[in-house]
Amino acid sequence: MKSFKQYGSMLLIAASVAALPACKSKKAVVAPPPPPKPPVETPATPPPPPVKEETPAPPPPPAAPNYNFSNIQFEFNSGILKTDSYALLDKAVAEMKKDETVTFKLDGHSSAEGTEKHNMDLSVERANSVKTYLTNSGISADRLTVKGFGESKPISNNTDEAGRVLNRRVEIKKQ
Repeated sequence: MKSFKQYGSMLLIAASVAALPACKSKKAVVAPPPPPKPPVETPATPPPPPVKEETPAPPPPPAAPNYNFSNIQFEFNSGILKTDSYALLDKAVAEMKKDETVTFKLDGHSSAEGTEKHNMDLSVERANSVKTYLTNSGISADRLTVKGFGESKPISNNTDEAGRVLNRRVEIKKQ
């Protein structure tokens, strides 16, 4: 029986030796890398349009001067300016100085109290009073024409004091 044990042991060793190469690590077969994927063509986004530099709109032309001043008031039976009219006359002077070539007419008026001749003379006196104020403020007398209308062109009724006050006036108009 020894021989069976010996032969069995040898057989076991031989089988083990024969099996050993099977345990040897195998070289890993590396698969070649897949070919690179073709790039996906994304639609090219067009570059943003160039930003237009907007030129600012030209400034509006200066407003045309307002030469019609019609609220220059006077007291009853007087050619002396009311102090309330000074601010309006100063505004008129500023407008008149914008264009030295423009000429103006100063139209004097009166209420219906008094005689027609007296009212005509008073309306001329009022227009001359405004002319004096304007020339003292630097407006050339050559640019100013005076005319009196007396009571002939009322802007309000002459039946009550409120209406008569409005009719005692000088209007400045561009010629």
